Amino acid sequence: MTDIIENMFDLPALGAHIQRLRTGRGLSLRGLADTCGVSVGMLSAVERGEKAATIVVLDRIAGGLGVPLDRLVTRDPDDSVIVRRAADQDTVDEPGGWRRTVLTPVVPGVNFEWVRTELPPGCDAGEFPAYAPGSHIFIAVDEGTLRMTLGERVVDLAAGDSLYFSPDTVHGYANPGTTPARYAVAALIMRPRTAGLARPRRRTP
Repeated sequence: MTDIIENMFDLPALGAHIQRLRTGRGLSLRGLADTCGVSVGMLSAVERGEKAATIVVLDRIAGGLGVPLDRLVTRDPDDSVIVRRAADQDTVDEPGGWRRTVLTPVVPGVNFEWVRTELPPGCDAGEFPAYAPGSHIFIAVDEGTLRMTLGERVVDLAAGDSLYFSPDTVHGYANPGTTPARYAVAALIMRPRTAGLARPRRRTP
């Protein structure tokens, strides 16, 4: 059944449509989960286009949203405005104490992310492998000190500094300071991110 669903629907587009219906009704992921009897984890994965729900699950989601199943699985013709409420932003606590919050809505076919990040004092977030050619990353530091390792080059950024780099080489993020480093990352990645790309290092003394 899952294979059939994957073949029937563009999963990212379906997920984005479900998210728009949910946020348009002022529902959080938890609120919809409680209403339709589908777990928060499943709802989140479906909205991201990472998991194909069965027809039974889609029918439950449709019931929770108060729409017919056929409307749920029909792509919204107006994709020009996508709202992501603050309550629906994904915050991830990574090993080593660093925290990432993905601010941007999911837009089918667009691998763009705007991420707010905080690194504790002395925290090294690890290294990330090179992305495909044509990828772009912008960094803007709000507070503290951020140390960027870009191949063999090391650049220290202070509050108010910004940086652009093409992530076609191994790159890393670290906070060598004694106060938290808070910064924003705007990234256009030409291939989807996959789990386990970062190799977090131990917290420095």
